[in-house]
Amino acid sequence: MIRSLIILKALTFRPTGGIVAAPTTSLPEAIGGVRNWDYRYCWLRDATFTLDALLLAGCLEEAKAWREWLLRAVAGQPKQMQILYGLAGERRINEEELPWLPGYEESSPVRTGNAAVNQFQLDVYGEVMDALHLARRTGIATDELAWDFQLALMDFLESNWQEPDEGLWEIRGPRRHFTHSKVMAWVGVDRAVKAVDVYHLEGPVERWRALRRKLHDEICERGFDADRNTFVQSYGSKLLDASLLMIPLVGFLPATDPRMRGTVEAIQRDLRRDGLVLRYDADRSASVDGLPPGEGAFLACSFWLADNLALMGRHDEAREQFERLLSLRNDLGLLAEEYDPGLGRQLGNFPQAFSHVALVNTARHLSGKGGPGRRATG
Repeated sequence: MIRSLIILKALTFRPTGGIVAAPTTSLPEAIGGVRNWDYRYCWLRDATFTLDALLLAGCLEEAKAWREWLLRAVAGQPKQMQILYGLAGERRINEEELPWLPGYEESSPVRTGNAAVNQFQLDVYGEVMDALHLARRTGIATDELAWDFQLALMDFLESNWQEPDEGLWEIRGPRRHFTHSKVMAWVGVDRAVKAVDVYHLEGPVERWRALRRKLHDEICERGFDADRNTFVQSYGSKLLDASLLMIPLVGFLPATDPRMRGTVEAIQRDLRRDGLVLRYDADRSASVDGLPPGEGAFLACSFWLADNLALMGRHDEAREQFERLLSLRNDLGLLAEEYDPGLGRQLGNFPQAFSHVALVNTARHLSGKGGPGRRATG
């Protein structure tokens, strides 16, 4: 049962399906072959996204099983919590290059393990808190062990939310104060407050309320460029990032807020290619992610844009975006991690849970059944 929540990804870039023209460029040149990572693990962030979609669909047994797996896998202090684990909770995941393997279409280097296991990704703590909060909302009883774990997570967040991190995209460059990471720290605190207010669990709620206000004020001041009317990738940066589209989906601000309208317009203008959304401008972000330029459009981000449009009431645009994404599926209805509009092919890990979970959530937003953006404030 728990395997339905384990996120298995590909060893190397493996484009598939949707080829509308013969490639004129080799795969390594097209997407930067160095961006090959071993993703055959359970990533807490991806698992929480999957869990959210399952819970919204009423799959409670899977949620219970994942919560038990999480508590067993972490089994220690939050400062020791990793962002990924092996299928049986393994913690030793050293990254190595395998130079004797050419990789798919010579997209080398081929790697095993993933050095991201040693990264600090602040957003994961908020995502775990949010997933456990949603489980509680859907009727899964909170046992003492689970709430003790959340209290320990809150102790860690209170002490570490001001630290820079590697963020959602697991950058290989210097740590930064990523706006999305700070928003997810706010989410963690917000869900802790709701646990006390709504479910009558015990915790220092007044202190948490004060921290929630402090985080919100700081993010809106330091993560927002008032001159351009858009949130930015990190504090003081001029770069955009598609992770900013998550802001309404987690309840930080409504999609109709003028600051979010400005952010969506900026992303549509600067990060969209042929209707699809880049994570960020990789050609301008070498100093941020520490990698060569070049990658495809990120499909989950493209669904997040549709979510925002739907939540703004721009339903025709949202549906058009959604149908554009559906047209990229292969003959089995599956999606990869990325898509290259120029080559007309799917790229990256295949199939990718992140993309399919985003598809499910957008379908719920468009059908009126309520996706993450309509339940995050509850």
